[in-house]
Amino acid sequence: MAVRKLKPTTPGQRHKIIGAFDTITASAPEKSLVFGGKKTGGRNNTGKMTMRYIGGGHKRKFRVIDFKRNKDGVPATVKTIEYDPNRSARIALLFYADGEKRYILAPNGLQVGQQVISGADVAPEVGNALPMAAMPLGTLIHNIELRPGQGAALVRSAGVFAQLTSREDKYAIIKLPSGELRKVLAACKATVGVVGNSDHALEKSGKAGRSRWLGRRPHNRGVTMNPVDHPMGGGEGRQSGGHPRSRKGLLAKGYKTRAPKKQSNKLIIERRKK
Repeated sequence: MAVRKLKPTTPGQRHKIIGAFDTITASAPEKSLVFGGKKTGGRNNTGKMTMRYIGGGHKRKFRVIDFKRNKDGVPATVKTIEYDPNRSARIALLFYADGEKRYILAPNGLQVGQQVISGADVAPEVGNALPMAAMPLGTLIHNIELRPGQGAALVRSAGVFAQLTSREDKYAIIKLPSGELRKVLAACKATVGVVGNSDHALEKSGKAGRSRWLGRRPHNRGVTMNPVDHPMGGGEGRQSGGHPRSRKGLLAKGYKTRAPKKQSNKLIIERRKK
């Protein structure tokens, strides 16, 4: 996977760096795993805007991704690697031996024609899903469950990975991409490997219009507003002073907002790096 830097033939092309599609092998998604959806434009059921700076954007079809990997013991062949407009990672279409088709996140190194499998006693190879209790220590993983059978919730973005560092009683201790060290039940499944499309972090949109294609409207800062609109608004010229805060008055940039009695606090061994 690589990125393409375009020649500066127009102002929009000058700083544009976009992902290459050389690894993608299909242009149309699998029809049985796709359904349409409506955009909200940031409005609720009465038409009132409840989320600012959302609207427009290209139509997208939603691809159903298998985050549970609960089809144990049935081998599957990778048929295609595809683009997904709903996420930064690429997706892979699997054809199972019993005829079922499913999408998974495509890890680095997964090739068309390769076989993957899930289960408690499978080899810890790229693309295979197995409980962390059955993995060797030091394995790089993604698609991590927080509760057995719930489906993957952690480490699903392009280019990211966690590392299985140790095991303690019924827990596996993993190091997350943020640097956080936490316990997760060792019975939870994870997929071996690093999420693909790792060059996604190098991309630059090049122009404001690309943000509009993604459904993002122009976003203005609180300090440019009037006092009636934002706690940081108003004043003559550029006023300094006052702690950064949200529109609702909640302090930002350093103020801890995590609930002090949150259930999962006891599972976090080391907080993420500042």
